[in-house]
Amino acid sequence: MTPDSYIEEDRVIQGADYRLAARLLVYVRPYWKLVLLSSVLSLVTAALQLAGPYIVKIAIDDHIMLGNADNVPELCGLYALTLALLFGFEYAQTYMIAHVGQRAMHDLRNGIFTHFQKLHIGYFDRNPVGRLMTRITSDVAALNELFSQGVMTVAGDIFLLAAIAGLMLATDWKLALLVMTTGPLLLLAGNIFRVNIRVAYRDVRARLSRMNTYLQENLSGMRTVQAYNREPRNFEEFSELNAAHRDANGMAIFCMSVFFPVVEMVAAIALALIVWYGGVQTLKGTLTLGTVYLFIQYAQRLFQPIKDLTEKFNVFQTAMASSERIFRLLDTPAEILPPATPEPFHGLQDEVTFENVWFAYKGEDWVLRDVSFKIRKGQTVALVGATGSGKTTITSLLARFYDVNRGTIRIDGIDIRNLSLNDLRRPMAVVLQDSFLFSGTMEGNIRLGNQEIDDERIRRAAGHVNALPFIDRLKGGMKHEVLERGATLSVGQKQLLSFARALAFDPQIMILDEATANIDTATELLIQDALEKLLRGRTSLVIAHRLSTIQNADLIIVLHHGRIRETGTHAELLQRDGLYRKLYELQFKHAAAPIAQGNRETVPSI
Repeated sequence: MTPDSYIEEDRVIQGADYRLAARLLVYVRPYWKLVLLSSVLSLVTAALQLAGPYIVKIAIDDHIMLGNADNVPELCGLYALTLALLFGFEYAQTYMIAHVGQRAMHDLRNGIFTHFQKLHIGYFDRNPVGRLMTRITSDVAALNELFSQGVMTVAGDIFLLAAIAGLMLATDWKLALLVMTTGPLLLLAGNIFRVNIRVAYRDVRARLSRMNTYLQENLSGMRTVQAYNREPRNFEEFSELNAAHRDANGMAIFCMSVFFPVVEMVAAIALALIVWYGGVQTLKGTLTLGTVYLFIQYAQRLFQPIKDLTEKFNVFQTAMASSERIFRLLDTPAEILPPATPEPFHGLQDEVTFENVWFAYKGEDWVLRDVSFKIRKGQTVALVGATGSGKTTITSLLARFYDVNRGTIRIDGIDIRNLSLNDLRRPMAVVLQDSFLFSGTMEGNIRLGNQEIDDERIRRAAGHVNALPFIDRLKGGMKHEVLERGATLSVGQKQLLSFARALAFDPQIMILDEATANIDTATELLIQDALEKLLRGRTSLVIAHRLSTIQNADLIIVLHHGRIRETGTHAELLQRDGLYRKLYELQFKHAAAPIAQGNRETVPSI
C-alpha cells in the first residue's frame, strides 16, 4: 500500500456519526416491523426486570416482617412467573435483533459487491485487494454487531434507566438523590472514555486493513517470495504490521479496562451509601428493610444499563469507524457509466473505428496520443511495439474498461459510450497473457456460468484448441476440480483453457492480449491451427510480442510512445526500413537473412 493509501485509510470524517448512523438505518428500514416488535419487547423485559425486586419488597415488608407468611407462596410463584416471562421475552428479542442484523448485513454485502462490479478497472489498480476485502468482511462484521447488540436494545436500556430512577425517587426521594450524587463522577469518566475509545477503534480498523492488504499480497505472491528468499524480510514487515495492530487493540483494551472498574467503583460507592443511610434510617424506623433491599437491587440494575450503554457505545464507535470506510467506498462514483438511453445494438455489422484517441491513466501523462485506425468486420489487426507503447490500453478502451480522454471509439458509427455495457461486451471475448481461472471445475471455467453453453459445445471448443487431450488425462476430465487460480495446472494448460473459454462463447470480436506469450514452442505449434480457426470470420485485435503469430494478420499497427508509427501487412512492413523491421531483426536475427543496415530509429528492448 502506498503512503497516499495509508493517508486515505486514516482519514476521519469528523462529527459525522449521526449522518453515518442515519445511512446505516436505511438497511434496517425494510425490517421495521421486526425492529418495532423488538423495541416493544425490550420495554417489556425492562419492566419485568423491575417487577422482580418489587415483589420481593412486598414479601419482606408486608408479610415476612409482620410474621405473616400466608401470601408468600403466591408471591414466590409470581416471582417465578416473572423470571419465566423475562426468559421468554429476552429470547424472542435476541432472536429478532440477530435476525434483523443478519438480513441487514446480507443486503449491505450485496450492495458493496454490486458496487464493486460497477467500478472501473482503474479503481482496482489503485486499491489493494486486501483493503477491499476488509470492507466486505471485517467492516461489515463490525456493523452486524452494531445492529445485533446496539441499535434495537438502546431503547430498553434507556427506559430501564429512567424507570429505575423514577421508582427510586417515588419510593424515597432522599435516598434516591443520595445515590444519584455519584452521577457526575460517572458522566466525567464516560466522557473521557468516549473520546479516547473512538480514536482507538478508528486506529484498530486502519491497522487491520493494512495487515490484511499485506497478507493478501504475500499469499498471492508466495512463489516469488520463496524464490527470492524473502521469507525473513517479509516476516519482519508483517510482524511490524501485526504489532501495530496489537498495540492499537491494546489502547482500546486499556480504555475499557480503566473505565469498567471505574463504573464498578461508582456502583460500590452507591451501594455503600444505601447501606449506610438506609441502615441508619431503618434503625430509626423511617425506612423499611424491604425498601433498603429494593434500593440495593435497583442500584445494581441502575448501573447495569449504564455499563450496557457504554458497551454499546464501544460497538457504535467500532461501527462508525467501519461505516466511514464502507460509505467512502459506496460513495466512490462509477466512472464508466451506461447511457441513460442506450442506442440499439445487435452486434458488429461493419467496422470498429478509433478516431483521434488520447488517453492517460493519470493527469496528462499520455499513454495514447492521437491514435486513429479502423478494423473492418472479419479483419485481424495486430498491435506490436515496445512495452509501454499503449497496446493493452487500446484493447482496454475498446472493451470500455476505461473511457477515452479525447477522441471517440465507434462500432458501426455508434460511439461505444452510447451503448449499454452488456451490449458492448457481449460480442467480445478476451484472452489475456495471465489467464485467470476460478475455483471450480474445468467445464465451469469454460462455461463461466453461461448455461446456454452445453457440454457438447464445451468439448468441441476444447478440442478445437487442442486442450481436450490434457483435460481428458486429468482425474475426472471436465469435472476435474481446479484449485485457486489454477494452481495445479501449467501455464500452457491454463492458456489453452482460456482459448477454449473464448471459443465456447463464439464471439464476434476476439481480443488476444499476449495470448501466446507464455506458451512453449511445442504448445505454440499445437495452437497455431486452432488460432486460425478461432480468428477465421471474426473481427480480431491481436497483441503479440512473438511476431511469428501475426504474420498472417490483415493489418499490423506499430506503436511507439503511444503513437502509431507504421501500418501495413507483414510483407509490406518488412520492405520498409522502420520499427517493425527492427523488431523482426531482434527476434529472428539468428534465423533471418542479413538485412542491409540503414538509418533506423532506435527501438527500446521488448
